[in-house]
Amino acid sequence: MKKYLYPIAVLLVLTSCGGNDDPPPAPGGANLVFPEENSECTTGVSVNENLSQVTFRWEASKNTDSYTLSAVNLDTNVPQTISTAATSASLSIAKGTPFSWSVTSRNSRSEQVATSETWLFYNAGAQTTYAPFPAQLVSPTSGATVQKNIANEVLLQWMGADVDNDIDSFQILFSDQNPPQTEVGTTDASVMEVSVSVSSDTVYYWKVITTDLEGNTSDSGIFEFRVF
Repeated sequence: MKKYLYPIAVLLVLTSCGGNDDPPPAPGGANLVFPEENSECTTGVSVNENLSQVTFRWEASKNTDSYTLSAVNLDTNVPQTISTAATSASLSIAKGTPFSWSVTSRNSRSEQVATSETWLFYNAGAQTTYAPFPAQLVSPTSGATVQKNIANEVLLQWMGADVDNDIDSFQILFSDQNPPQTEVGTTDASVMEVSVSVSSDTVYYWKVITTDLEGNTSDSGIFEFRVF
């Protein structure tokens, strides 16, 4: 009987040490802390006449061993990024300029990533009044293909915000030409959607101009979409 004990013991060891088929844990999304959403950031350390260094902060997220901070200059749409294992990072960014920022969480054992919400803020400059943040175009997303409704219309939706909280109106430009030149409506600060007439198998372009009570304006940039 003893000659059968060794292979059985080896089988038991291999079974007990078998591989773990559970996938690696995916990282969670980080909660942003500072600069606060739709705020004026006044705590930056001046680097020179044009730049100040701002420290961004967020809460730790689960199953995460590194973060990538992205801050996008909304005047130029140029991003700045930095990676760190900490829950804060500093960037030198333009003064008197609107930015969006977000944080991507990563786990070295997983291919999945998680991205935080995106917050907007103004990096303080010499001005005492600020233009509205560029409207964030929500739907249709750029590059989307959409279905028109039975009235041959598509609903355009966006989000607007302003540090001074004094948005006066949104002007919507829409056409099948790029850049869009046709005004299809102007709404007040409380209305951030409008329906537009469309035709099938056509590409359309749209953008939103935001105006505040001081007469300051901002341009959302152009989105495009195709109608079935």
